[in-house]
Amino acid sequence: MTPDSIPRLARGMKLREDKARAQWVVLGPERMFVPDEIALEILRLLDGSRSLGAIADTLATRYAAPRDEILADIAALLDDLAAKGVVTA
Repeated sequence: MTPDSIPRLARGMKLREDKARAQWVVLGPERMFVPDEIALEILRLLDGSRSLGAIADTLATRYAAPRDEILADIAALLDDLAAKGVVTA
């Protein structure tokens, strides 16, 4: 993904809070996974209108971290999730 890509959850994938287990999960057809804290922060920002660059800007400001490092980490995570059919751009 590039900084101009606009990532979103793939069709059929949903981010939901599992109150019974007190954790967030990503649900899809015949699969479920529990994102770690970092992945959850990124997935919450996937609204289908923000670019990858805008998400990196938001997180860089929120955590006072270098934008380029955050952008690279987000791109790697989303590329991995895209390969698994969880996100699309």
